[in-house]
Amino acid sequence: MKAIVYTKYGPPDVVLRLQEVQPPVLNEGEALVRIHAAGLNYVDTHLVSGEPVIARLWSGLSGPRHPIPGADIAGRVEAVGGGVTQFQKGDEVFGDLAECGWGGLAEYAAVPEKYLAPKPANLSFEQAAAVPQAGVTALQALRDYGNIRTGMKVLIVGASGGVGTFAVQIAKSFGAEVTGVCRTCNLELVRSIGAVRVVDYTREDFAANGRRYDLILATAGYRSIFDYRRALSPQGTYVMIGGSTAQKMHGFLLGPWISLLGSRKMRSVGSGPDIEDLEFLKQLLETGKVKPVIDRSYEIRDTAEAFRYLGEGHARGKVVIAVP
Repeated sequence: MKAIVYTKYGPPDVVLRLQEVQPPVLNEGEALVRIHAAGLNYVDTHLVSGEPVIARLWSGLSGPRHPIPGADIAGRVEAVGGGVTQFQKGDEVFGDLAECGWGGLAEYAAVPEKYLAPKPANLSFEQAAAVPQAGVTALQALRDYGNIRTGMKVLIVGASGGVGTFAVQIAKSFGAEVTGVCRTCNLELVRSIGAVRVVDYTREDFAANGRRYDLILATAGYRSIFDYRRALSPQGTYVMIGGSTAQKMHGFLLGPWISLLGSRKMRSVGSGPDIEDLEFLKQLLETGKVKPVIDRSYEIRDTAEAFRYLGEGHARGKVVIAVP
């Protein structure tokens, strides 16, 4: 089968290669999935580049532990191993392979059935592949870390990105009043997916305009954790999902201490694949409350270019790979 392979860390156009490899062996409890599309996430760019170096603690110190990258997939079941009860040949599925060996940028993957869910009937394979990691991260951040409730005022920083576009729509589905922060060219996009107000960060400082929020999600960029604290209501919660290394370090190191010193809570998300959450998102997707936003779609032979574009940090929504 054809797959994207890398054996060392570095720039995607240097280390990523499309080549023939042995197809996966189907084991007990697994489904063999013919992958039709794969979604890219920022963690994929870190794993391929090996930067920051701390990422190598789980990807492999001396070289990539998993030579085929890619976690988010959508495809069709080709065969099932013994003990599989939820799926049969021909079923359309989607899922996140981050905890079962990666390998999404290939024609086939053998996947434990617990990491797969039925694909939403109203989505294409490319749309479905855009959902698992970013959608579940947004859901867990809002619901499990942010305790989102109807009527809350929610600020989403990086609202036009992969996680941000899901977060805006999911927050709206919970009955929240959503404000999105993005750059000028993405204002209309963020409005169109449900934000009642948008802040152009090139012209307005959300931490200095006097508005206060019950919940703030930081998905991108860099602001001091004290800026976020200033923009919170007295009982508000700040949740750090992503952003620059400095922003992440603020969340991990300073957040717990700031939380101890007052009523505002500062939290960092530790999300992961969860099939129940993916099935919850499936319901939102099939009812039209959430729609994947896809910036660009590339064929698998152009995967290195897709990684380069995503790594620039300006994608509107998700970047996906079609596997013809």
